[in-house]
Amino acid sequence: MTDKKIYYHLPGLFEFYELYRVFLPVFREHREYFYDWCEIGSIYGAPSDCIWGGGRTSFGDADPQKVLALMQEYKISARLTFSNSLLRKEHLQDRKCNALCELFEKQTEVKNGVILHSELLLDYLQNMYQDLYFVSSTTKVLTDFQRFLEEVNREEFRYVVPDFRLNKMFDKLNRMSDSQKEKVEFLCNECCWFGCKDRKVCYESVSRKNLGESCPEHDCHAPGAEGGYLFSKAMTNPGFISVADIKDVYRPMGFSDFKIEGRGLGSALILEFLLYYMTRPEYQIHVREKIYLDNMLDLF
Repeated sequence: MTDKKIYYHLPGLFEFYELYRVFLPVFREHREYFYDWCEIGSIYGAPSDCIWGGGRTSFGDADPQKVLALMQEYKISARLTFSNSLLRKEHLQDRKCNALCELFEKQTEVKNGVILHSELLLDYLQNMYQDLYFVSSTTKVLTDFQRFLEEVNREEFRYVVPDFRLNKMFDKLNRMSDSQKEKVEFLCNECCWFGCKDRKVCYESVSRKNLGESCPEHDCHAPGAEGGYLFSKAMTNPGFISVADIKDVYRPMGFSDFKIEGRGLGSALILEFLLYYMTRPEYQIHVREKIYLDNMLDLF
């Protein structure tokens, strides 16, 4: 399994369109800067004001036509993050979200997908947009390994993203079949407190906000939460997956898909993720220079 390709699923399809517009040419034209064992499996996100959205309140305002054209140019799968867990039947007719699915379904060379939580939405999309594939969202907070395996075994899903607290259960992960391992997409860089019991409540709060519903403000009381997201803090999380872990542990075990979180963060931090996970250390300065020096005023 040591020659197995690794596929990263990157954040900010709409939110960081301008960053990817300059990063992807560097990735294509200077492939020597990057690890030869990794590729971009998909880029995920959602425009602002999508009621089907979840996980994070989106701020993406890029033109969907331009976003899709960029993904088509680089033959990268685009994923719509529609992981709202509180959708009702009346929400399924939302014009904006349906128009996005219709648009993204039209791409023929590389299939696009939807990351979702709601069974109601899954049933609807399966009937309406049969050329899209589906990803089971980490917002389901699948912390029970048997429940996670049941989700993996569902034919509806091409990928399943477990809760990050399952990341290091190697004895159980290693007993999965090859076909099961192909469907697992690990969340690498979560900064949330490992002992958090309110993760579902946080996601439901975001779902209510995306629906435009009033809800009591949910304050996270986890240790260190007041400092916000720090990559240095994420690296100390027991569920953190490092580059060395991917190469030396997960890849030999037969796992190949890894999700980088960060839709709610800034372009500069997303670039740090791209440098850490994809870029050879000796070339990180080259990538920084090409991104910062040529595009500093536009991106940062």
